[in-house]
Amino acid sequence: MVVSLKLLSIYVMGVFYVIVGLTHFKDPEWFTRIVPPVLPYKLALVYVSGLFEMILGIFLMIPRMRNIAAKGLIVLLICVYPANIYLALTNGAAMEISPSMAWGRLPFQFVFIGLAYWHSKD
Repeated sequence: MVVSLKLLSIYVMGVFYVIVGLTHFKDPEWFTRIVPPVLPYKLALVYVSGLFEMILGIFLMIPRMRNIAAKGLIVLLICVYPANIYLALTNGAAMEISPSMAWGRLPFQFVFIGLAYWHSKD
C-alpha cells in the first residue's frame, strides 16, 4: 500500500506538534525566554501554547478533526510568531543561538502555515 506524501506529512507534523507541545511543559523556561517582554504571564502563555500544540497535533491525525485542527494550527502559528520575531530581534541572544539561526527561523513559520493549510484541504 502506497502512503501519500500528504498523509505522511500529516502524521509527521502531528507527532512534531505533540512533541514540541510536551517540551513546553518539560522545559518551559526555554520558551519563556522568547516571549516578547511586552506580554504578561509568560509562563502561562508557554503552557497554553504547548497545550494547544499537543491537542491540535493529536487532532490533526484524526481524519474527522483534521480540518479544524489544521485551521487551529494556522491561528496558533500566527499567534506565536511574535516570539520568533523577538528572538530574531535579539539576534538569537534570547535563546543563546546564532543570529543566522534566529533570523532563519522566521520563514519556516510560513512553511508550517502552508502545510497546515494544505492539511485542511481534502
